[in-house]
Amino acid sequence: MKEEKSKRVLLGMSGGTDSSVAAILLQDAGYEVTGVTFRFYEKEGNTAYLDDARTLCSRLHIPHIAYDVRDRFRKRIITYFIGEYLKGRTPVPCTLCNNQLKWPLLQRLADEHGIPFIASGHYVRKRLIGRRWHIIQGADPDKDQSFFLWGLPQDIIARMLLPLGELTKTRVREIASERGFQKVASKRDSLGVCFCPGDYRTYLRKHTQTGDIVPGPIFDEQRNYMGMHEGYPFYTIGQRRGLGIYLNKALFVKEIIPEENAVILADNLRSLEHTAFYLSHWHLPHPEAVFDPQAELIVKIRYRKQANRCSVSLASDNRLYVHLHEPLASIACGQAAVFYRKEVVLGGGIIDSTE
Repeated sequence: MKEEKSKRVLLGMSGGTDSSVAAILLQDAGYEVTGVTFRFYEKEGNTAYLDDARTLCSRLHIPHIAYDVRDRFRKRIITYFIGEYLKGRTPVPCTLCNNQLKWPLLQRLADEHGIPFIASGHYVRKRLIGRRWHIIQGADPDKDQSFFLWGLPQDIIARMLLPLGELTKTRVREIASERGFQKVASKRDSLGVCFCPGDYRTYLRKHTQTGDIVPGPIFDEQRNYMGMHEGYPFYTIGQRRGLGIYLNKALFVKEIIPEENAVILADNLRSLEHTAFYLSHWHLPHPEAVFDPQAELIVKIRYRKQANRCSVSLASDNRLYVHLHEPLASIACGQAAVFYRKEVVLGGGIIDSTE
């Protein structure tokens, strides 16, 4: 009986390809799987994802739980998402959701059901280094999701099972097909933010109050008037397209000033470069490894195709000071910054200001 209990796992199931194959692989490994589908957001009442998850669990003969957290998701994630744009910042809702909602909910629900392990279909791995658990990049560089999990505490990582960490997306689809789950194998990947998969500007227009977003002035770096914008939340640092200003040269959003309802443009991308920034709301599982002046650290502020060498220290106001070894353009407040040493995630935080 004790051995049977130790092989129990609660798996987050979205109804998609990844979590479905994760369920199959966990069963193959001898785990007694219980699936849970969190009802975070349902556009126009669409519950097809819930039906898909239930159907898969039925085929695999595993219990399924539907857990309604739509109100919590709206208050914690959607309100934050809108609020950050109204502050002239760039939100990271997937990071916030994973670190502060999805995985903590899995842990809590597992505790309520006496289940020792929690799992998901994330393309990440984990490793015990010394006495501390670390998130490790997934084996598939095109699907690696470690960027979103830098804020998980030790007690959650210790209980995590990550059956897709060593696999590529192509192989995951092959497994689903080989096991007779053709619908699962052919499902499209979800793109963008789950509650806002299209243009976020359309979403903001629909979900803000009258007067929250109004036209205002666009200036150049010398504060010369250039035209009018449709609302500063519709602009992000480094944005080049859709500015509504047409000159015979490229223009970039350099600064957003909410208190003046103003947007500043620059005609030289280098003027958007910074060599340092500060992080708030940071989390470091092994601080000594990050503060070590000899550490070979990489920082990423974007999910893909960006990595810069850096040094990190603790500022007097308890923020992290990140010094970049090479200048980096288009750093937006509100974005996440994640530290790596090779494939190991060493923590991260939220960009609070640039220097």
